[in-house]
Amino acid sequence: MKNILITGCSTGIGYTVAKGLQARGYRVFATARKATDLERLENEGLNAIELDLADSESVNDAANELMLRTSNELYGVFHNGAYGQPGAVEDLSRATLEKQFASNVFGWIELNNRLMPIFRQRNEGRIIFNSSVLGLVALPYRGAYNASKYAIEGFADTLRQELADSCIYVSLIEPGPINSQFRANALQALKDNIDINTSYHRQKYQGNIRRLEKQGAAVPFTLEPEAVLQKVIHALESNKPKAHYYVTFPTYLFATLKRILPATWLDKILLQVSASENK
Repeated sequence: MKNILITGCSTGIGYTVAKGLQARGYRVFATARKATDLERLENEGLNAIELDLADSESVNDAANELMLRTSNELYGVFHNGAYGQPGAVEDLSRATLEKQFASNVFGWIELNNRLMPIFRQRNEGRIIFNSSVLGLVALPYRGAYNASKYAIEGFADTLRQELADSCIYVSLIEPGPINSQFRANALQALKDNIDINTSYHRQKYQGNIRRLEKQGAAVPFTLEPEAVLQKVIHALESNKPKAHYYVTFPTYLFATLKRILPATWLDKILLQVSASENK
């Protein structure tokens, strides 16, 4: 039975992947921040570990607990726990950016570095980062999240090259629109960290809020989290896992357009997409 660590398992993609891999016979260690979520995950047969990716002490405690409970045997990790911070770039304070990167980047890399000796000792393993279509192209009013996913893309691509002489494989998942609690969490981050009323962009934010408040699929081509699960399974089980896994139609589309279009043309399309989303 192979041990797998998955971060951000309270809801959405993380929860679906954890349950899906559990059903395939993996021994899944699922992380969450809240005690109620940890208790629920344990009751469902998962091995719950408390983890707040924004807290370095929590990251190290979680890594130590994982090593103890697995006897230093780990086959794979799916880095997933993250949130989206909306807001125009000029409205993002340093503190807001630091919070976004602490959860979405620094915590991921710190945790991965703690796990690397386990992978190195066995000279095998699968490291999977859950990125985004917004790690390939940028949309307005999502600068902090865009930047965090661009950073993860850079770290993962570099790590893959540094592990080229090993049997440790690194993959990036680029989902695009997936049904989850992501928008609800982003809406709260917008209200908590952006001074909407005094912003030059306050009218645009009203469209952002309407989009984030929508129930169900807010944009076309939205898929369920099971679509991500299938890509994670391939990254874990294939003899030749891919470096990049696109999940939804928008990810395939914009990855292609970025390769073939001038930046000014792509910008026009992305601005139209944003305007349509935030009507």
